[in-house]
Order: sequence, then structure tokens, then C-alpha cells
Amino acid sequence: MPTLQHHDEILVLDLGEDENRFHPHWLASVNAALDEAEQAPGPRALVTAATGKFYSNGLDLDWLMANAGRYQDYVAEVHQLFARMLALPMPTVAALQGHTFAAGAMFSLAHDQRVMRADRGFWCLPEADINIPFTPAMAALIQARLSPQTAHEAMVTARRYGGHDAAAAHIVDRAVAEQEVRPTAIELARSLAGKDAATLGTIKARMYAPALDALRDEEGPFS
Repeated sequence: MPTLQHHDEILVLDLGEDENRFHPHWLASVNAALDEAEQAPGPRALVTAATGKFYSNGLDLDWLMANAGRYQDYVAEVHQLFARMLALPMPTVAALQGHTFAAGAMFSLAHDQRVMRADRGFWCLPEADINIPFTPAMAALIQARLSPQTAHEAMVTARRYGGHDAAAAHIVDRAVAEQEVRPTAIELARSLAGKDAATLGTIKARMYAPALDALRDEEGPFS
């Protein structure tokens, strides 16, 4: 399960060591860690990371199939997590050491910056291949964080981007060797940790207002 570690002004949220799918218990643990991160004295910045083959494989489809009656509440909770990360009042960097798929890829986009392993692992929005349309809020998040050309390609073709291709498409900010992913993310975060939290939160809220409105609209359509 996700755990939060303190390294001076840098907070590292380790998402786990399996597929890190968005099970309700996993979502609750991530939100609890973000509560703790927001309460930490400044200056501070947040890095999310994982261990193993996956950064995150997205929605917990097995749980969702077994709990179909909770679909709308579940998706609303996922949307809320995306919104929270997108507007978090501190610098955020995702360290993508492994596969980053579907809602996991969207979660990475809600961070300020991304560092990805160069030689193995893919970043992918596979929804076009698995017959799951993006919710309007998910589409708003993706289109707010990627160029129109990259968003179109990623969403419509379900392309799997390796590290160098993801960097070339500006999906990630850096592609580095496996052993450098987390240290590079931490150094990026450290370089930004002195930003004023209130100012940064206001800037993000205004910059991404349309996407945040869509993500926070619990009454909005989900399909």
C-alpha cells in the first residue's frame, strides 16, 4: 500500500510494488498521504514513485466489475484524486520507473513534471483498444496537460510511448536510466520546493480551472 516518506523538504509518496491499481483502499491510502503532505511544514515538494514493473496500471477493473453498482461513486473518487493532485499547493514530480497505463497515466499528467525510465516501460492511454471511452473529465485533464497533437495521438491511437518517445512528445520532462529515475525526480522537486504554497495553489487553480471544474463536477456525465 502507498506510504509517505520524509526527506527534509521532499516528501516521497511510494505508491507500492504491484500494479498499483486504483482499488478503493489504495485511493484512501493515497489521499491520507496527501493529507499528511499538505500538513507538513514548508518549504516542501512531493515526489510520487513506485517499485517494480509498474508505476500504476490504472483503474481496478476487477473490483469495478464486482461492484458495478458503485461505478459512479468510484469514478467520482478517481476524478477527485486527479483534481487534488492537479491543484496541489506544492511542486509535484512523478517518477515513472515502470509501466504507466490508463488512469495511472492520467494520474501522472496531474503532476507538475514527470521523469520516466528511458530503456524499458511504456506510458499509454489504452482506452481505444479496451473499449472504455474517456469520461469528459478525464478528457479535459489529458487535453489540459498535453499538446493537441499529442493528446489526439495518445487518446485515439492508444500508442505506447517509451521513455525517449514520451520525452520527445513532451508527455514527460526527462527520460533517464532506471537507477536515475527517482533521484532525478527528487532533485527536480528539491529545486522547486521553495515556492510559496498559497501562491502556487492559486496559480494552478486558475491555470487549470476548466479541467478542475470538470473533475470536481460529481453531477456530471461519466460516459
